[in-house]
Amino acid sequence: MFKMFEYFGAHSSQIWKLTLEHIEMTAIAVCIAVLIGVPLGILISYVRKLDKPVLGLANVVQAIPSMALLGLAIPLLGIGVLPAIVMVIIYSLLPIVKNTYTGISGIDPLMVEAANGIGLTPRQVLTKVKIPMALPVIMAGVRISAVTAVGLMTMAAFIGAGGLGYLVFAGIRTTNNYQILAGAIPACILALLVDFLMGLVEKLVTPISLQKSGGLSRKQMKRKRRREKLTLGTAVVLICAIIVGGAVNSRLAGREKEITVGGKDFTEQLILVNLYSDYIEAHTDIHCVRKENLGGSQVCYQALKKGDIDMYVDYTGTLYGSVLKHDGTDDMEGVYNTCVKEMKKKNISLTQQCAFNNTYTLAVSKQIAKKYNLETIRDLVRKSSQLHLGCTLEFQNRHDCIDALKKAYPSLKFKKISAMDGSPRFVALDNKEVDVIDAFSTDGMLMKYHLKVLKDEDHVFPPYYAVPCFNSDTLKKYPELQRVVDELAPKLTDEVMMKLNYQVDVQGKEPKDVARSFLEQENLI
Repeated sequence: MFKMFEYFGAHSSQIWKLTLEHIEMTAIAVCIAVLIGVPLGILISYVRKLDKPVLGLANVVQAIPSMALLGLAIPLLGIGVLPAIVMVIIYSLLPIVKNTYTGISGIDPLMVEAANGIGLTPRQVLTKVKIPMALPVIMAGVRISAVTAVGLMTMAAFIGAGGLGYLVFAGIRTTNNYQILAGAIPACILALLVDFLMGLVEKLVTPISLQKSGGLSRKQMKRKRRREKLTLGTAVVLICAIIVGGAVNSRLAGREKEITVGGKDFTEQLILVNLYSDYIEAHTDIHCVRKENLGGSQVCYQALKKGDIDMYVDYTGTLYGSVLKHDGTDDMEGVYNTCVKEMKKKNISLTQQCAFNNTYTLAVSKQIAKKYNLETIRDLVRKSSQLHLGCTLEFQNRHDCIDALKKAYPSLKFKKISAMDGSPRFVALDNKEVDVIDAFSTDGMLMKYHLKVLKDEDHVFPPYYAVPCFNSDTLKKYPELQRVVDELAPKLTDEVMMKLNYQVDVQGKEPKDVARSFLEQENLI
């Protein structure tokens, strides 16, 4: 418990910053959902032919997994805040639309008839009778949507939008429970706070005559209502200040010479984003906006093509096999030259590749290696029917990973394959829930869990040398970037990256601190 509070104290500024981002994005999404959902609910309560199609469509959308919807939004909306807010808006609509429709449709027809009888116009009936009577039900839907939105917005970190999900994702990647809690606990508190505030709104829109007095006189209830209005008003002012402050800060932070550096969602990529950003800023007058945890290769690749990011570091084997769909080879220069040539046609420029080869490998515990006498991947193939493979989602689906293994070894057939997110596969192996995992050769987790790396004697996996990838338009605009990143590339060797990954994965240091420390120790900045 003490260590958890120690972690919170050491990272309080980051937690606070991400909490404010989370509040800002959630508030914007919920407000827009209300502005869309309430009128739509009113519309279908009047035009009954639309109620089933609209509610049916809302139900279908609600059934789509949030990660799938976010993935579908990336090609259309890119990465960052916009697709995250759109995703939360879509998921927030159903309770608002449904409760608005139910609240207005459920009003006693005799009351509506009486309103018509005293000469109220249809518009006045809606604004003075139906909406006031339906407000408690409508607010219940808004309350559900608002609380749900807080949790959904953690997914924003998957596409570089920030928020508390960043800490959760980063903590899962590095198996840092304190970092996970640093994101999860504020998110839970925020959800409870939103529920409390929405509860106040629900009470305030309900006429006093319809509320339970709880033994309070009418005068006392009015006094209580004034306190509730003051509390709610203060919260609204604070939320508006956060949104306006975020917009002003973004405008002030904008610089004339600026690029966005993206990165994938594992330790080495977090380090590389900060290494290159710090080095570029130290040797040019270009400011780097860092977009970390952008999911897998395809997310970064699509973001680079669209211009949502200007640079990210990928691996030659990934580009060669997964993006360009070539079969594996151990020809380092051939793979690199092919990638340079073919990526150029896609308006993506590759600079000098780094000195480290973070190739894929398969790893087992020392007990499993001893039990089945495993030294090479070929040895594994002979015993594969008795072994359970735990691998990343990318490894299971990429052309250059599990497919390449099956093509090289037709007899390969694991007893079971379980696809999961990054670091949890190491935990699963340590808990003996799986027998084999995929890994990267420079992965610090290999040292943390003392794993046996199986030799790839047949060179099934192509070389995976890290290589900075730029949107070609960015390099034309800032040609000095080519020289700067080429200077850093030879400094990043297998030994260096293993050491840096180890400091994050095992020693629990922050990727940005590890990157900065390395550059300073090597007198590179």
